[in-house]
Amino acid sequence: MKELPVKERTLGRLLEAQATMHGDRAFLDFKGEEEISYRRLNERANRFANGFLARGIGKDSKVALMLPNCPEYLYCWFGLAKIGAVMVPVNTAHKGELLAYILDQSDAEAVILDAAYLTRWREIESGLKKVKRIWTHGAFAGESGAGALAELNESSGEAPRVEVGHSDPMSILFTSGTTGPSKGVVMSHHYYYHAARAIGGGMNDGPADALYTCLPLFHVNAQVCTVLAALVFDARVAMYEHFSATTFWNEIRRSRATVFLALGAMGNILAKAPRRDDDADHEVRLAMVVPPPEDLEGFESRFGLRVVYETFGMTEGVVTPPEIIEPRRPGCCGRPAAATEVRIVDDDDNALGPGDTGEIVIRPREPYTMMSGYYKMPDATLAAFRNLWFHTGDLGWMDEDGFLYFVGRKKEAIRRRGENISAFEVERIVNQHPAVLESAAIAAPSELGEDEVKIVVVLKEGERLSPEDLIRFCERRMAYFMVPRYVEYREALPKTPTQRVEKYKLRQEGHRPETWDRERAGYQLERA
Repeated sequence: MKELPVKERTLGRLLEAQATMHGDRAFLDFKGEEEISYRRLNERANRFANGFLARGIGKDSKVALMLPNCPEYLYCWFGLAKIGAVMVPVNTAHKGELLAYILDQSDAEAVILDAAYLTRWREIESGLKKVKRIWTHGAFAGESGAGALAELNESSGEAPRVEVGHSDPMSILFTSGTTGPSKGVVMSHHYYYHAARAIGGGMNDGPADALYTCLPLFHVNAQVCTVLAALVFDARVAMYEHFSATTFWNEIRRSRATVFLALGAMGNILAKAPRRDDDADHEVRLAMVVPPPEDLEGFESRFGLRVVYETFGMTEGVVTPPEIIEPRRPGCCGRPAAATEVRIVDDDDNALGPGDTGEIVIRPREPYTMMSGYYKMPDATLAAFRNLWFHTGDLGWMDEDGFLYFVGRKKEAIRRRGENISAFEVERIVNQHPAVLESAAIAAPSELGEDEVKIVVVLKEGERLSPEDLIRFCERRMAYFMVPRYVEYREALPKTPTQRVEKYKLRQEGHRPETWDRERAGYQLERA
């Protein structure tokens, strides 16, 4: 597809143009069970858009989506885009206080959720005064006073008449809250468009491609790198609900996928699966696997594909789009995008030279090619953009040729199997236990790559608390992927003279003999 003029770069206009051009060509293959054309996606998005308008949802309305991967997610997403409403994607594992915080902080006036999550909604709804309407999807949809999402499909299929600008906000996507409460990243239509072109262009996506994803649509990765990249580059999407090592390659073959993206431990999990004679029997030409498998060349040879791992970015902005680099540079994250300026700085924001490690900071060369700010957090936005550079909180260095290398996280983030976890949020919930005085959540090495969550706990004087009871407490209050694997009790935490916990010391000391391991103990988490 030819590039749209800058002021035409809204998701609604993009979908309309592609539906006009490609008509009944397949766009979405959902689980091999349902095929949706470009035209049908556009018509359904129009119906949802008009359904929203008829029910009081319009421009600038905030609407939270808490749905699993399904075609209805796309109908809602593009329907909201067509009327200038703002989508708030919600992690389907969230519950309790954190879920309530996201809905309240985003000013969501409507919530669309799968009926399977109704119990979680009922637990918090009394404290949410801004939400005026709720729709449910799936089995028992429309019960308990909620509207059925399907009712939106009964509206007109004509394009709604709403003026939407390329700089208007399209979504508020919440970060994991690495240094405090989760922040809502405001993403404009143009930023979505720009990111999809940058990433899809780097992967050489085109009309012959089928882009596979099993990553959740509430993450920017599946939204931008797969769905929007396919839409921009005339490709097709093969979408499944979740990752399973036992079904992954069958799904790849069934959908005739040519490109897939894997995050977290997915690459190593696939690499450690038993070898099969048909490992290379598929049509995949390229996979983006971040971080790359431990034996990268062995992975590529076994599965008969090329892996791209040279990329670096975050919800707030695309820094280095994926690209094939020859010869490979071990540890390299690629080269900065043309629209993004990158610098390595010290703690005082002074620029560092090639080879010197410091914080990675970025700024756009073109308007609306990164986030527009943190929603209702002007101080946090100003702090992030101090000295006219956005501070990523990540450490890295650049070589003489301008290639970027990632070293580690300056922020206190934990990344487990593709999920960014806030140490702050884990600690806040653990500290709510009546027996806990204070705690520190840190990253512990995982056998599968990335991190496991470890919680170091100081109990109140005279209190006793078993690791199992603490984990049960956490299960009821946090997403399953946030629940600590390791629990360690101490009499005190190491601290600076200003009473800040020295987490680097906890990480350096590693596990003690008394450290409790949930997996070794055979404790099974509930994922409801």
